[in-house]
Amino acid sequence: MKTKNFSLVTLMMLLSFLSLEAQEKINREILPVVPPEAKTYTELDVRNTKPPKPFNVAAPEGAPNVVIVLIDDLGFGATSSFGGPIKTPTMDKLANNGLRYNNFHTTSLCSPTRMAIKTGRNHHTCNTGSIMESSTAYPGNTGSLPKSVAPLAEMLRLNGYSTGAFGKWHETAAWETSVSGPFDRWPTYQGFDKFYGFIGGETDQWAPLIYDGLKKVNPPKTENYHFTTDMTNQAINWVKAQQSMTPDKPFFMYFATGAVHAPHHVSKEWSDKYKGQFDKGWDAIRKETVAKMKRTGMIPENTNLTPKPKDIKDWDKLTANERKLFARQAEVFAGFMEMTDYEVGRLMNAVADIGELDNTLFIFVAGDNGTSAEGGMVGMYNEMTYFNGVEEKVEDLLPLMDEWGGPGTFPHMAAGWAVAFDAPFKWTKQVASDFGGTRNGMIIHYPEGIKDKTGLRTQFSHAIDIAPTILEIVGLPEPKVVNGVPQIPIEGTSFAYSFNDAKAAERHTIQYFEMFGNRALYNNGWFARTIHRAPWEMTNLPNLNDDVWELYNARKDFSLSKNLAAQYPEKVKEMKSLFMAEAEKYHVLPIDDRTIERMNPALAGRPDIMGGRKSLKLYEGMEGMMENTFINIKNKSFSITADIEVPKDGANGVILTQGGRFGGWSMYMKDGIPEFTYNFLGLERYVISGKNKLAPGATTVKVDFNYDGNGLGKGGVATIFVDNKEVGNGRIEKTQPNIFSADETADVGLDNQTPVALGIGYGPEETTFTGKIKEVIVSVE
Repeated sequence: MKTKNFSLVTLMMLLSFLSLEAQEKINREILPVVPPEAKTYTELDVRNTKPPKPFNVAAPEGAPNVVIVLIDDLGFGATSSFGGPIKTPTMDKLANNGLRYNNFHTTSLCSPTRMAIKTGRNHHTCNTGSIMESSTAYPGNTGSLPKSVAPLAEMLRLNGYSTGAFGKWHETAAWETSVSGPFDRWPTYQGFDKFYGFIGGETDQWAPLIYDGLKKVNPPKTENYHFTTDMTNQAINWVKAQQSMTPDKPFFMYFATGAVHAPHHVSKEWSDKYKGQFDKGWDAIRKETVAKMKRTGMIPENTNLTPKPKDIKDWDKLTANERKLFARQAEVFAGFMEMTDYEVGRLMNAVADIGELDNTLFIFVAGDNGTSAEGGMVGMYNEMTYFNGVEEKVEDLLPLMDEWGGPGTFPHMAAGWAVAFDAPFKWTKQVASDFGGTRNGMIIHYPEGIKDKTGLRTQFSHAIDIAPTILEIVGLPEPKVVNGVPQIPIEGTSFAYSFNDAKAAERHTIQYFEMFGNRALYNNGWFARTIHRAPWEMTNLPNLNDDVWELYNARKDFSLSKNLAAQYPEKVKEMKSLFMAEAEKYHVLPIDDRTIERMNPALAGRPDIMGGRKSLKLYEGMEGMMENTFINIKNKSFSITADIEVPKDGANGVILTQGGRFGGWSMYMKDGIPEFTYNFLGLERYVISGKNKLAPGATTVKVDFNYDGNGLGKGGVATIFVDNKEVGNGRIEKTQPNIFSADETADVGLDNQTPVALGIGYGPEETTFTGKIKEVIVSVE
């Protein structure tokens, strides 16, 4: 309960909007709370009356603050708090004064886990069967959160909480991210008073795409800028101001870092702290981690270290160059995580400084899924190569080692490290049918509500359990109607029962898992599963009907190392039947194992803001257009026609661009001459230039790209015209077939974040077009 000095308490009592007795009578199952009927007055003169008390809904008396910290792509075996090699002193401090949960589960992928946390419902109930960009037309996968599934933040806001979200969102349908909205599923319409962060699945930590509410903002120009530090500053400023203005009002904060999702961006100050610490390799790190987990009691003594997936090579069979490169990748990842832990520590200290830490339910979820193996067998200089089916090679990555993690890279580490950081389990992110993909460490810190310190809790729990746990702790009922819409009942189970009873019987007894064809069922300690695909497998997948199911006793076999399917065939049959019943109930069916294909709206059948249009007219000032809301020029011929006005001293700067340093294209003026650059994944740049400076006055500049055809990602010839006269042409040998960027945008008149083209500046100020742009038309065949 909050502690206030006497004068402040007296003042709050005098100014109280509503008495405690009246608060207790309100119906919190219908939100917003219906105000009492207004009194009817008969007096003519207001001086003959007493003013009524204004109606306002306050949080239940003594309700604590709530902070959810969610780390991205962090496996069970990564951090020191759970036995891993990465130092996380903030996590350790929270855990040593609170509880660790070693049987908490996520969905194995980011957007679905976030939806489950924020609503208390299964991810398919939230229409989030996979990430937003892979949504389809099928129920359970549409990407659009139903009005019948109210977010926790909205429940708390309508019950008297201040609410703020910081960092990664990735919960808005890809086609709802343009200036046209709708904005129903943006953070500030999902219950948050304040949002500062990025909307998509990842961002460049050095040059992020940031929104403050609905407004795109440029990051502050500070030395050694990093988004994780920036979002922490914003969160600290918000919570201090909120408590300053309304100290009697509790706060709910959702603090979701982009770390440690790729790109693994961190300064050498942090990554160099791990110099040489991963030279022993992923096999040794796995063994050391499991041994430490056993010594500290984090896992049962009889836990077996599962074998690695067959595609992951033994460390001692790698070449010297491979070991050198891969060790550096792990150093950067570890530095990124420790830096993130430090920033969470700053937030925790700020809450302590204002005297609110003991009264704050601090939920630290160490990963929205397991560590990512999307870096493939050798890692990536540019993570966008994964989404475009381009395989990077060790010999190409070695020269970039000194830059790894810096602004000149957009990196991901080799999959062997994902397996190591998911120890003692076999698999990783995306594999919903293995605990390496779904079992994440969780820490609960709540001094005023938890007696046990440094305790371990082993009951099965899931991301959908967080919302009902919070409602129980703050003393709120589950709402039946929110904003006029009857609600689908919460599907999670509060785990507050375990706070002060380590031996309490498990209450969440059945849970399905499914992601890209990998599927499983947990039921009263039994776990049945099938591994349909590895995260690095995109093609030639087996028929879903041919998948082989395995069976484990998860209560006796922590790491899922002993397949009991042959011993208990009837149990397997029963569990498969139960899975199908749950899958039908929660709109998991039909199973969709497509990955990259689903990112194409035409193949996925989802809404597309372009709607098959063949042309798009753009105007000066239109910027920040995300890729899923811009006309698709990939794998086809296209033209860009710009009507511009050149000033007397000549024009410079960007006319139209899409993407950034790690992939995209740009039409611009350089030293008064029109140019076009196609940047293939940051690996190769093709530059086509005009011959002469443009004369002052109105003119039309056009780029025609004639695509070779015969497949995806082919080349073609680009030609530049000025007032219908050809002034230059050149061949573009390769094009990106699937995606330019996760968060770089299309912009008219400037290049917003990192530059597509070289030599024309960096950022919106340096790349702004110095002339006038009347209109730009992009046409596709």
